[in-house]
Amino acid sequence: MFTGIIEEIGEIKSIKKGAKSATLTIQGSVVTKDSKIGDSIAVNGVCLTATTINGNLFTADVMAETMRRSSLGQLSIGSKVNLERAMSADGRFGGHIVSGHIDGTGTIRSYEREDNAVWVTIDAPATILKYIIEKGSIAIDGISLTVAYVDSSCFKVSIIPHTAGETTLLMKKPGDTVNLENDVIGKYVEKLMGFSKASDSETGETSLSHTRGAKSGITSDFLMKNGFM
Repeated sequence: MFTGIIEEIGEIKSIKKGAKSATLTIQGSVVTKDSKIGDSIAVNGVCLTATTINGNLFTADVMAETMRRSSLGQLSIGSKVNLERAMSADGRFGGHIVSGHIDGTGTIRSYEREDNAVWVTIDAPATILKYIIEKGSIAIDGISLTVAYVDSSCFKVSIIPHTAGETTLLMKKPGDTVNLENDVIGKYVEKLMGFSKASDSETGETSLSHTRGAKSGITSDFLMKNGFM
């Protein structure tokens, strides 16, 4: 698990491409400091496993599914990337719960400066936007950010100078692709709201099944009865 608080900007040093996969070698002096083979490191928000560590370089394999879901396939030698080690149990939770499992990608539409901050507008598909709420959290290339605006085609975040200096977000240009991970809470709520009780006709035992579009058993009465309202 990650927090979305970027530890450093790393650099892609080599890329070995397979038919649908890739192996990346990445330079990062902070994230390699106390990491070991098998540890998780988020690269532009994508959770990857370090397969070798040599000084300030580490190598990670990227499977075909990750290549399809993320922007890692668009990286080239010299590309700058956001890096974060998995959260330690005694660390501060400065961002939000970030799994490193990308939901999809968005496209930077525009940048607009407002005093000391920069507004970033990102176009995203409906499958991503449905989980985004104003003042909620979103991970963009692994950066934990607060959503300041959302509509049916895009959302906006406002970047303070510290975030601008410590991440790659403002290094990009309109038209560039970014990795997006929704707040996991919304996805779990949607899943649970679709569960319904089903009874086995032979044993009489009750089990849970999930049907897309099925009515949820969670009602206002249920929430009040169980102390949620």
